[in-house]
Amino acid sequence: METPPPSSTFLLLLLLSIFLITPPPLTSAAAGPGPSCRSFCGNITVDYPFALHDGCGHPGFRDLLFCINSVLMFHIASGSYRVLDIDYPYRSLTLHDPHLSTCDDVVLSPTPLANGFVLDPSRSPYFSPSPDNVFMLIGCSPTSPLFQGFPGKHLPCRNVSGMGCEEYYGCEGWSKLGSHRRGSDSGSYGSSPPECCAVSFEAIKAINLTRLECQGYSSAYTLAPLRVDGPAAWSYGIRVKYSVQGSEEFCRACEATGGSCGFGSDGERQLCMCPGFNSTSNCDKGSIGEWALGLGLALFVRVGQTL
Repeated sequence: METPPPSSTFLLLLLLSIFLITPPPLTSAAAGPGPSCRSFCGNITVDYPFALHDGCGHPGFRDLLFCINSVLMFHIASGSYRVLDIDYPYRSLTLHDPHLSTCDDVVLSPTPLANGFVLDPSRSPYFSPSPDNVFMLIGCSPTSPLFQGFPGKHLPCRNVSGMGCEEYYGCEGWSKLGSHRRGSDSGSYGSSPPECCAVSFEAIKAINLTRLECQGYSSAYTLAPLRVDGPAAWSYGIRVKYSVQGSEEFCRACEATGGSCGFGSDGERQLCMCPGFNSTSNCDKGSIGEWALGLGLALFVRVGQTL
């Protein structure tokens, strides 16, 4: 008696069982380099959570950095700033505003030329100027919101990390301006506020020169607990701290398996970008899942052709 041919379902299950116990192809370094989201702009490395390529990095950091003629630019609501440095271990950026006043030059204009520093709501959870960064607002009107709402017209001006306007007044840039109304960094100001008022970003939440009715500003920061002598030796620029909201376990697992962290077309879903495919977990798990799915489809077609 002749044995009937096995059914297509039996053959499919048999072949699938054989192939599934065979190790899948390697998708880590042994299979060639994966798609890297790390890039460079001039001498600055751009890596997670930042990115220059679409789909790379953290979704909260997209459309933030641009490389223009090998110059890295940081764009937020108040304008564009040149990026001087990204410190990944300390999670901070150093920014330069071309119209920022320094010790050598105090830049004032009835219509502010400088950007100040204003974050839109979508960026605020991720960025904030460092607590050691002082903003010195210059040439502000007596009617400025900066001087309103304080009992006895008490100034909100305060030194930040040992830096303030009293020392800043000693800079050479002030002598180029001629006469100006100097005042105390603290106390009451009467009808004429000082030419310079030092504040922290946390105190007013936004350095909007137009809204604050100021003609210019300076910004300086410290990198060490040691106080630098004199404003001529201060580091001028804006030191911004960044943070990644939520757990970073996904990205660590992705990078540990040879992938690069990115996000999906919806701008929210995190993806692990692996060699030849994307995964919603990591390159090891994603590679097995996609390999098995592709194998199953191939077997189904092959069995169907032979029956």
